[in-house]
Amino acid sequence: MSKSKTDYSFWTKYKKFAVNEIMLYVVMVVGIILSIVIISYFRGR
Repeated sequence: MSKSKTDYSFWTKYKKFAVNEIMLYVVMVVGIILSIVIISYFRGR
């Protein structure tokens, strides 16, 4: 686990970029879940 220290410094260095990336991932996940729900809803009809 020698990588954890470098990862921590990376996170502190690029906090804004990390937050933006997390938001991007959240939006992607929400979009995927919404598409799955819509597809299953139209299939169920």
